[in-house]
Amino acid sequence: MKLRNILGKILGTDKLQFEEVHIEEEVIDEIINIAKESYPNEFVALLEGRMEEETLQISGLIFLPSDVSNEGAVMQVFMQPLTVNSVGSVHSHPGYSASPSDADLDFFASKGVFHMIIAEPYNRESIRAYDSWGNVIGFKTI
Repeated sequence: MKLRNILGKILGTDKLQFEEVHIEEEVIDEIINIAKESYPNEFVALLEGRMEEETLQISGLIFLPSDVSNEGAVMQVFMQPLTVNSVGSVHSHPGYSASPSDADLDFFASKGVFHMIIAEPYNRESIRAYDSWGNVIGFKTI
């Protein structure tokens, strides 16, 4: 079993089950705009959301202090307020690949159940979503 799968079991991120993911249209627009403005550097944020029956609802972005460059982004997740409900993360890649790196996969396993990567040209079609194990999953905008 890979380290990220073990971490998911230890941290409990393997227990939140959902059938669909719905993301508010404004959140998608904000992700696209921030990725474009941040280029050539990456940006990183947490995804704010909640479960409603078997649907994961993403309603906002949570920004924490982070170190960013054109080679990566590191977020200070220990600074997240306890009152904020994050369900995953989003970050940009300066390039045309939205595939997660090994570091991305390790982060996915330790922080949330739904993760997004947006790559150039920073539009709706260049966004990919993943579960905690790095498997591609779909989402709907609402």
